Amino acid sequence: MPTAPKVLTNSSITVFLPAFNDEQSIAALVTNALATVSSLSDDFEVLVVNDGSSDSTHAVLDRLASQFPNVNVIHHERNLGYGAALRSGFTHASKELIFYTDGDGQYDVRELAVLYPLMTHKVSVVNGYKVKRSDNRFRIVIGALYNWLARGLFNLPIRDVDCDFRLMRRQAVQELDLVSSSGVICVELVRKLAVAGCLFVETPVHHYSRKHGRSQFFTFRRIAKTAVDFFMLWLTLVLRPQLPGVSRILKASST
Repeated sequence: MPTAPKVLTNSSITVFLPAFNDEQSIAALVTNALATVSSLSDDFEVLVVNDGSSDSTHAVLDRLASQFPNVNVIHHERNLGYGAALRSGFTHASKELIFYTDGDGQYDVRELAVLYPLMTHKVSVVNGYKVKRSDNRFRIVIGALYNWLARGLFNLPIRDVDCDFRLMRRQAVQELDLVSSSGVICVELVRKLAVAGCLFVETPVHHYSRKHGRSQFFTFRRIAKTAVDFFMLWLTLVLRPQLPGVSRILKASST
């Protein structure tokens, strides 16, 4: 009989949480993350990137960092965008594995315990996918359209690129040259990991209604910017390698 894949037992883990105006949800997320990751590994850290929050997120995180020695905080002086927050977290993560999810509490960080056993020696990324999206109809439709376009145009190997609940090998992530500052960084990340030959596995996770605040993404300005970034990313990663003349278009658009 074939032997079962060997799980990376007791690998060191960075739990990374990007946060923006999450003063009411981030403390519970951090404490749940500490409890969960400490049950999986003896060598861990919880890293939070505060992306220029205008509420009291800064103070909440400083208090948590002073209370828990395994909590590290990075403060951006101003809001640089979701992609910039992820790039900061990936750069500063110090452990073998990186798990990240958002600081707004729409995912349960304790479900990291579901992803961890799937990280075998052959796997580079364990990606969650939403059992059911707990948002209003408009967000569900926009999210489904975005996911459908991303999978088709970028030939992504996962069903839900919009599910920010991922466990990855740090070495695989830090070998990438990630450049996006907006939410399209998730498409860039998955596409570049796939092109690098990384093996993905998927597992369902739960998605919950937002209890505090409101999403910073679903405004006309941010949706329009994401659409432009999405198109430019497609030109750069997919079309340019096939049509060298696209390089001139990209160069002209950046001047």
